Amino acid sequence: MQLHIHHAIPDVPRDDGSPATCRRCGLWKGATQAVIGEGPRRARLMLVGEAPGDDEDKAGHPFVGPAGKLLRDLLREVGVDPATVFITNAVKHFGFEMRGRRRMHKSPGQREIEACNIWLRREIGEVGPKVIVTLGTTALRAILGERVAIVAARERTLVDPDGIPVVATYHPSALLRAPAQEDKETLRRAVLADLTRALRLAGK
Repeated sequence: MQLHIHHAIPDVPRDDGSPATCRRCGLWKGATQAVIGEGPRRARLMLVGEAPGDDEDKAGHPFVGPAGKLLRDLLREVGVDPATVFITNAVKHFGFEMRGRRRMHKSPGQREIEACNIWLRREIGEVGPKVIVTLGTTALRAILGERVAIVAARERTLVDPDGIPVVATYHPSALLRAPAQEDKETLRRAVLADLTRALRLAGK
């Protein structure tokens, strides 16, 4: 059974610029730069994360930190060259709070997710992926337009507003944060299974 969820269009003025000059929310004020998606324009798989972290904000590229390295390792483990997928985030600017002298990642709120959705939808339109893989709850909410728990989403066939199959899985940072090795291995097996399912749906 397929679950169709209609995405709510953000009630904000149209912005014909780019993520680099976007002022739809306040995240740009503290960020170094916008971090847009990267990968082949006709990639069969699109992977969507939450938002840039400190490493990505400084480098200007998505998934270049520890979570990104792990993600690429997981892709290779299921037989996918990371260079063949399009990798992006639901939100393009780094949101953080200061703890001492460190900038600690802060998950974007609904307003930031909705404000940035124009750029995510534009990327989806330009790439035209066969399957979208959401990494974590923020990405899943950005794609579907409403909250869906990952545990429940992994058991269903989801479809984005344009009819593209969506496979939900955990963000690689969840594996890095898992307190016990057993938990890490459980999450790793789940992500590998989800990536394998996405490949099957994409016809690879």
